Amino acid sequence: MPALDQALRAALHNRQALLNELHQQGTDCYRLFHGSQEGASGLTIDRYGPQLLVQSFHHSLERDQLLRLAEQCREQLNLPLLLVYNDRSQGNSRIDRQDPIYPAEPDALADLIGHEWGLNYRVRGRHAGQDPLLFLDLRNARGWVKAHSSGKSLLNLFAYTCGIGLSAAAGGASEVLNLDFAEGNLAVGRENGMLNPELTPMQFIQSDYFPAIRQLAGLPITQRRGQKLPTYPRLTSRQFDLVFLDPPAWAKSAFGTVDLLRDYQSLLKPALLATAEDGVLICCNNLAKVSLADWREQVLRCASKLGRPVRECQVLTPAADFPSLDGQPPLKTLILHF
Repeated sequence: MPALDQALRAALHNRQALLNELHQQGTDCYRLFHGSQEGASGLTIDRYGPQLLVQSFHHSLERDQLLRLAEQCREQLNLPLLLVYNDRSQGNSRIDRQDPIYPAEPDALADLIGHEWGLNYRVRGRHAGQDPLLFLDLRNARGWVKAHSSGKSLLNLFAYTCGIGLSAAAGGASEVLNLDFAEGNLAVGRENGMLNPELTPMQFIQSDYFPAIRQLAGLPITQRRGQKLPTYPRLTSRQFDLVFLDPPAWAKSAFGTVDLLRDYQSLLKPALLATAEDGVLICCNNLAKVSLADWREQVLRCASKLGRPVRECQVLTPAADFPSLDGQPPLKTLILHF
C-alpha cells in the first residue's frame, strides 16, 4: 500500500471518535486529512456536507492517486461524497481551473449546503475567490461564540462569510454586525443568513477595516499629506459586548496595512476600544512563525498600556481534526475577558 494511502488510513482511524461527536452535534464539515502534520505536507482533504474537497499546495496529485484517496474517504464515511480537486500548486496557491487531472462533475460544483453546530452553510467547490467559504479550523471558536452570545451584541471584524456572526445569531445575540471589505464575502454571509431563516437577521457593513473600527472606537481617521482618502461608510462611536478579530496575514489599502507579524497592535488597539468595559474580545493570529507565548504577551501588554487590563485570558485551540505534533498550531485564538 502506498505511503499516502497508509497515512490517510491512519488519519481516518484517529478521527473516528471525533467524527461521531461532530455528527451528533449536527456537523458534517471537517478536515479528514491534515497533510502537514499527518504525513503529506501540502495536501488537505476536507468534507463539506455532501462534498469532498481535496487540495494540493506543493505538488499535483496523479489521477489514480486522487481517486484512491477519495474512495478511502467514501468507504470510511459510507457516503457517496462529490469529489472536487483544487490543485493549488501553481504560483500564489491559485487554483488551476483548467482541471487537467480531474474535472469535477457539475453536481459537485453546484451550490450545496454543509452543516456545523446545527447551522446551515453555503458550500461551493469553486467560486470567485481561492479559499473555501468556511474555514474549518475556526469551528471551536464559532462554537464558543454560539454558547456565549445570548443577549449580547457582537461585532464581527474581517467577517469573511460571517460564520462567527451566524453562530452568535444562533446563540441568541441581541445584535450581530458583520464587517468586511469584500462585498462578495458579505454576499455569502447573507446567503448563510437566509439558509437559517429562524435566526434574528444579521447586519452587514462593507468597509475597509481601519476607517470602520477607528470610527467605532472614537478615534480620528488619519491620511497622508497630500493624499485624498477614498469614500467610506460613516459610523457612530459605540462599544459591543463581544468583538471578534480575525485578520488576514497581510493586506494593504489607502487607510493602512494589516500586518500580523510586524504590527498586530494597530489592529488590536481600536478593537479593544470598541469592546465594552465588561465585554469579551476574541482575537486570532494565523501566522505559524508567531509563537503563542510571544503573541499572548504582546496582546496582554497592549491591552494594559491602553488602560484595558485583561481580567482573564483563555486559549482556544482548533479541534482534533487539525492535529499539531508540537502543540503549536498555526491558528492561535485568545479569549480576553475584561
